[in-house]
Amino acid sequence: MLVGLQDVTFEFGARVIVADATWHIQPNERIGLIGYNGTGKSTLLKVLVGEYSPSKGTVERSRGTSIGYLHQDLLSFDTNQSILEVALSAFERVQQLEKEIEELGKELEATGDEKTLHEYSDKLHELETLGGYDIHHRTEEVLHGLGFSQDDIVRPYKEFSGGWRMRVLLAKMILQAPDLLLLDEPTNHLDLPSIEWLEKYLLHYKGSVVIVSHDKFFLNRMVTKIVEVYQKQLHFYNGNYEFYETEKAMRVELQQRAYENQQEYIRQQERFIERFRAKATKAAAAQSAMKRLDKIDRIEEVEIERPNIKINFRIDTVPGKILVELKDISKAYGDNIIVSHSSAEIERGDKIALIGANGKGKSTLLRIIAGIEGFSGERKWGHNVEESFYAQHQLESLDLNNTLLEEMKTCGSQKTEQELRTLLGCFLFSGDDTDKKIRVLSGGEKARVALAKTIVSKANFLMLDEPTNHLDMHSVELLVEALNRYEGSIIMVSHDRYFISKAANKIWEIVDHEIKEFKGTYAEWMEWKERMAKQALAAKTAMTSAAKTNTVPTNGKPPVAASKATEAPKKAAPVLNRDQKKELQQLQRQFGQIEEKLSKAKEKKSQLEAALADPATYSDKQKFTEAEAAYKKQGQEVENLNKQYEEVFEKILVLEGEME
Repeated sequence: MLVGLQDVTFEFGARVIVADATWHIQPNERIGLIGYNGTGKSTLLKVLVGEYSPSKGTVERSRGTSIGYLHQDLLSFDTNQSILEVALSAFERVQQLEKEIEELGKELEATGDEKTLHEYSDKLHELETLGGYDIHHRTEEVLHGLGFSQDDIVRPYKEFSGGWRMRVLLAKMILQAPDLLLLDEPTNHLDLPSIEWLEKYLLHYKGSVVIVSHDKFFLNRMVTKIVEVYQKQLHFYNGNYEFYETEKAMRVELQQRAYENQQEYIRQQERFIERFRAKATKAAAAQSAMKRLDKIDRIEEVEIERPNIKINFRIDTVPGKILVELKDISKAYGDNIIVSHSSAEIERGDKIALIGANGKGKSTLLRIIAGIEGFSGERKWGHNVEESFYAQHQLESLDLNNTLLEEMKTCGSQKTEQELRTLLGCFLFSGDDTDKKIRVLSGGEKARVALAKTIVSKANFLMLDEPTNHLDMHSVELLVEALNRYEGSIIMVSHDRYFISKAANKIWEIVDHEIKEFKGTYAEWMEWKERMAKQALAAKTAMTSAAKTNTVPTNGKPPVAASKATEAPKKAAPVLNRDQKKELQQLQRQFGQIEEKLSKAKEKKSQLEAALADPATYSDKQKFTEAEAAYKKQGQEVENLNKQYEEVFEKILVLEGEME
């Protein structure tokens, strides 16, 4: 065991975070610590590192166990040192040795003393053992992985914003390689490439890792155990987040069934006691039944801390087919080119995820679309478009003197006060929170109010910049469900892969200063990227192999000219090309037909899904059975069409490759 809680109770004033909790963290474990906002996940990490002391019980730690703890409070650190120097401070002993070796070297030159020579040799050996000769290489590798360029790493730490500073501190912690890493929301300030790099790095990390995160994708790939803080208890699940979701649903169902069975048994016993305790012949039996009821270990009814609340949109105006048209747009900041002579369209019904690495201009492009960023080219707004834009700068438009409820009423949504309170509950404001003044809220809380205002507006086009940053997993799920029901169009910038995989039907990426569009979900885009990477690698390998074949001499002699026999196939090549072109045209027609069928099938599946979500369906057993059967059948059709789509697409790629 590295660190553990033994029968720990921790309280904040009258509020109990955990009661009689026991948890032992073993070597080489990868654990996800989860729970709704406010249940005390971050507090529990502070108890583990000794920042807080438990009210009862003990925190145990093995002798010599080193702990690295990444959290938001670290951002108070400031320095004029470069990023590289800050990260290199992870190797404190190595840097100390380097200074000592330098001093001993000077002394040795001056005196030639044998004792100094032995000490110098010992220090060199220790430096080699600690891997001191490659610390610069390792540090640069980690910093590059977390998104820093070669020019960035020599810039002063104080020049960078909070998100980038957190990356430097994460790099330093990784390089220190403690026995136990405690990471509180490590992906909050990372872009997609950096998250993917961190995943790969931590998967091979030799110590144990405990992660607090609302990123389901990250948890699914990273952890093999889930610890949930729920109803002041710790609940353990031996699997990733997906396993936890399935297992928890089963546990809740079993507990509810056991509770209902026990309640039925209690009611039967109570009826028996009431009926017979006055009769002399049955009094003893009734007395025994009363004793049994007194001794029974009562099962608690399942209480869901965060009930599922629907976020409902209201759209008054239907826009034209094209909402926004970008024509030949260009944007640059000095030498940093964002887009150059690029064009794109946003159509009615599009739910676009704009993804990519930080610094590629995603938020800039979003502001261009919103009309609040200068650019060259043309941005044409469609007919009847009513837009709503959410980004961090929206916080400035909040009236600091309003309460949350008063601020929500300014949107003109025509929702009742109770409906607005319910909506604020989805964005993690409950009870008396809604009567707080905006001025007393934290930055994250203000961001959630601004997002709630965006969602409650009657806009038919939403522009969302990192909408999930300050939400917990449950709130992200509620937002996903709402956006799936939303009949308007959306373009969103997000690094939350679960969110974009569930909410987007198109992917935009800025590649070589151009907007590249992929018609499909995030999962389909990822599959396509992997396929393209494999094909590019295969083509490169084939070209290398062909080059070697053409340059290798035969029997030590240079290659000779082709004979007439080898020239013969060249005459047939044009015929083969005609056949290939004909086949390619047929495949392209077939591909278009399948694409159209697939689009219609997906639309029908969504309609059937909506019917299944309607409570009225469940009131009629036959209606429910028919709806469920139709949904399953449609799901199978979508799957079959997807398979055909993939097969024809593969054939087109192969044929195009042969014709090049």
